[in-house]
Amino acid sequence: MRARVPTVLAASLVLALAAGPLAGPAFAATATASAHDASGHDTSGPDADALRAAIAGLPDADATAALIRVGGDGTWRGTAGVRDVRTGAPALANGRFRAGSVTKVVTAAIVLQLAAEGRVDLDGTVQRYLPGLLTADFKPVTVRELLNYTSGLRPGASLGDTVEEGYPHRFETLTPRQVVAASVAKGPAYDPGTRQDYDNIHYTVLGMLIEKVTGDSYAHQAAVRIFRPLGMRDSSFPVGADPRVHGPHNRGYDWIDGELTDVTDWNMSDRWAAGDLISTTADLERLLVGLFRGRVVPEPQLKEMFTLPDVPGARYAAGLERFELNGRVIWGKTGSRPGYATVIAATRDLSRTLVYSVDSTDAKGDGLAIAERFAYPAFNR
Repeated sequence: MRARVPTVLAASLVLALAAGPLAGPAFAATATASAHDASGHDTSGPDADALRAAIAGLPDADATAALIRVGGDGTWRGTAGVRDVRTGAPALANGRFRAGSVTKVVTAAIVLQLAAEGRVDLDGTVQRYLPGLLTADFKPVTVRELLNYTSGLRPGASLGDTVEEGYPHRFETLTPRQVVAASVAKGPAYDPGTRQDYDNIHYTVLGMLIEKVTGDSYAHQAAVRIFRPLGMRDSSFPVGADPRVHGPHNRGYDWIDGELTDVTDWNMSDRWAAGDLISTTADLERLLVGLFRGRVVPEPQLKEMFTLPDVPGARYAAGLERFELNGRVIWGKTGSRPGYATVIAATRDLSRTLVYSVDSTDAKGDGLAIAERFAYPAFNR
């Protein structure tokens, strides 16, 4: 059970931070504004006051650190909180973190590149590219239906649906094939192309498809097709079942049985092409801007990332989700892993971009509350 009582937080942090201060310093910088109101306040760039307020007071019950980058017409960057609650060392602005389902943007981009090269047909089927993976119970499932979550596949195997359930199994391995086999064994949930259900399983299968078509590992394809061309030098995937985040990073925490627990070290191999990416906010900003500018996926394949399927209530395209906030249409992707909540988001014209990593103490829980605090202010104006 997650603890939110201030006295519990205070007791936990006092014990943990005996060797250091409660909070690390916050740093923020804004670019020169191009427009001002009668009082001289910036009216064109991001809402710096709201963003500063969002990161003020970290660490608190909801997060131990936050790294935020806002760009487009005016920029703002902020870092607050602690790198490690035991020492109280200030959070690292360049810290690496688990980006969770933001991984799906990378996976979608690779598949769409393969489509542009004529190596994958988006209307081609899983049965064609991965013969024998699905049983005869399944109607033909297209690559496009995997990309936009309308495949009809059920969720696969898991080592725990919550942080509390998964924590005792955090060093165990569940392979992608085991994940998919468990899904297939359940049979289809619905006819492909008739409904949209967001789940990791679609992108786990896409990872398998990438490896089959290229004859290469998914991680290497991501490196040569996405990371290296965009200069994403601090982005990578764990090698096998390695549970560590290598290089500089802020540690992640979650409330487990009323205790603030370090959940940084965790074998995420079961998430793989759906959620195993380790990155930085600077690298994800490079991904976001490069993608929207057409430097990653060429037209017409790029349109797939901004086109919702024709099914009731659709919110997801290929890799990206459509949001509306303060009268703006925003395209982006959220991601969460124990201890880390991530967002990349932008208007289609890149007039406003946002990337954040928040060391959330309930990253797999109430994502909306974290987004309202740390993401919404970026799009106030």
